[in-house]
Amino acid sequence: MKKIRVLSALTALTLTAVVGVASAQAPAAPAGETRAQVKMDRDEFLKSHTWDPVTGNWVMKPGMAPPAGIKPRAEVKAERDEFLRNNRWDEVKGEWLPLKEGPRDMSKMSRAEVKAETRAFEKTHTFDEVSGTWVAKPMKKAQ
Repeated sequence: MKKIRVLSALTALTLTAVVGVASAQAPAAPAGETRAQVKMDRDEFLKSHTWDPVTGNWVMKPGMAPPAGIKPRAEVKAERDEFLRNNRWDEVKGEWLPLKEGPRDMSKMSRAEVKAETRAFEKTHTFDEVSGTWVAKPMKKAQ
């Protein structure tokens, strides 16, 4: 009986090792992109960006124009602020409600209120680079 348990344990370990090695292999490059294209894209990116150790992010080099079709950060923030001016997050319903009395003045809100609204907005929306607009994230189904 002990031999059967040991044999089944060894079989399980062998299968686990084989699956682990198979899944650890590097994924193939996206279809259609050659190594030369990837290198060219990298070189173009490095010409226009530099690593900022303070923020831990890639930033555009001074004097460089953003790629065609990409909205400036200020414009994206303005769109978000416009949405926040015209809508209010309802904690009870868990959704954004349009303001009936018209846009609110964000400068009259406390910093904590603005921060809470912005956090709620970023949980429910994401910026779509392709369309250049804020898009509502799909709602998770209750389990």
